[in-house]
Amino acid sequence: MTYWLDLFTGTTWDEFRKAGARISGFRARMRHAARRIKPGDTLLCYLTGVMRWVGALEVVGPSHDTRRIWEDEEFPVRFEVQTLIALSPEHGVPMDELQGRVDFFKGAEHRGKFKGFVRMSPNRFKKPEDGDLILGLLRAAQSQPVARPVDAKKLARKPLYRIERGKGRTKSLTVVSVPEVEDSVPERELTSAMGSSAEPSHTEIQYQLLKLGAEMKFDLWVARNDRSKQCNGVALGGLPGMVSELPTQFNEATNRTIELIDVLWLKGNSIVAAFEVESTTSVYSGLLRMSDLLALQPNINIQIYLVAPDDRRGKVMQEILRPTFSLRDPPLVKVCGFLSFSKLMENVAAIRKLGHGPYLKADFLRGVAEYFASDEGP
Repeated sequence: MTYWLDLFTGTTWDEFRKAGARISGFRARMRHAARRIKPGDTLLCYLTGVMRWVGALEVVGPSHDTRRIWEDEEFPVRFEVQTLIALSPEHGVPMDELQGRVDFFKGAEHRGKFKGFVRMSPNRFKKPEDGDLILGLLRAAQSQPVARPVDAKKLARKPLYRIERGKGRTKSLTVVSVPEVEDSVPERELTSAMGSSAEPSHTEIQYQLLKLGAEMKFDLWVARNDRSKQCNGVALGGLPGMVSELPTQFNEATNRTIELIDVLWLKGNSIVAAFEVESTTSVYSGLLRMSDLLALQPNINIQIYLVAPDDRRGKVMQEILRPTFSLRDPPLVKVCGFLSFSKLMENVAAIRKLGHGPYLKADFLRGVAEYFASDEGP
């Protein structure tokens, strides 16, 4: 049997079921891949964000149905399907049950990215036995349902957002996407002191930025997918000064972008500074999130920083000078500073030793950070 991955969000899965669960669709750019899907093939349905397998659909054939099944996107490459299994997210099969049992999740190191397999659909399963396993687990979940709680925010995530753009009286609606961050491998609890010779981890750098922000009397925000991570025996989301809700003046797309930024310093209803920490992950992803924020809110006035190990300085410079960042207005290279781990930790240690935290303003970071903007040209 041939199996294909069929991706849904909690929102699009709900819309699919409410429309009768007879038509599944894919984006227009996937038309070429979809041509390989044949009647009798099985689509295995996976919910992104909440990481659950929730359904199995047998392909009947291509469909010319043009109904508006999904509110935010058309998904024009459509197939008529017969629903074999359709579970609620709470009764779905957690991805964790597949660890060590399928090709794309052989070990903990594949958790979150799953070898890139769940980044797009339709995507053909390399090994039919992997599809057999998932189908068997779905059947078991259907016959003997087990309820497991799901994250309501992840479940409600929309694939696209409509925002109003323009200057003066000329306004137009633009559709944008906000990529979701899949859960990553849980980090071990970190207990290293600031003076440790070992390089700080992503979580420890977040901890130090949050602690410094609290000492400077700012309110704090940590990326919602990192709130349970621990450093020095404390969950990041439980640190003093942590807020549970973001400022309310932004549109939904902006809030979805902001809530995934690693660390924010807040004052009242304003964002003072934003930090993306890149240690082992892609430098590009952090810069892209910052660029997305500035594109969504071009008039926002905040300090933004990319924090990375010293030996990644060259990589940061290379990525921030990409045309997609350099040709925006203003260029990201002029507004986003680079903070090396060593320089940040050195300054944090000095500030704590002198007790200067309560008297500092966020602007002091501009003198600490490095900016790669060229002084040549206009």
